[in-house]
Amino acid sequence: MATVAVSKTQLPYRRLTDLAHRALPGSLLQLVQRFGIAAVFLQSGRTKVEGIFTIPDTTIELFRSEYALPLLPPELAAYMAAGAEHLFPVLLVLGLFTRLSAAALLGMTLVIQTFVYPDAWPTHLSWAGLMLPLIALGGGKYSLDRLLKIA
Repeated sequence: MATVAVSKTQLPYRRLTDLAHRALPGSLLQLVQRFGIAAVFLQSGRTKVEGIFTIPDTTIELFRSEYALPLLPPELAAYMAAGAEHLFPVLLVLGLFTRLSAAALLGMTLVIQTFVYPDAWPTHLSWAGLMLPLIALGGGKYSLDRLLKIA
């Protein structure tokens, strides 16, 4: 086995990276990704409803004007968006059907980027940066997917 020599100037950096590798295991990062993107979408979903899950007329009007989509009537789009923004974040927090949930929210992000806020690509790119690893790797060690052997 070959040994790689580390210079004295590289040693502090090497120690720091080794510490980060031990302190930040992949499953912890996946947990943070799941909670982070879930919070974004759940907060958005809560702005679309009153009470537990009542879609007010103001939400329908929002989908008729600012959030108008080319193929869906505003009533259907409002219910679909509010439902997705409540269901998939809860599944992500639980780590249940993680890949499906992250993919659904990524699809929603692509719709928002394409039809609603095309200038918000930096925000949407940061969301994608949280969701893509979840789609590729799943929910990680601290997930119901792992416990139930789904992923």
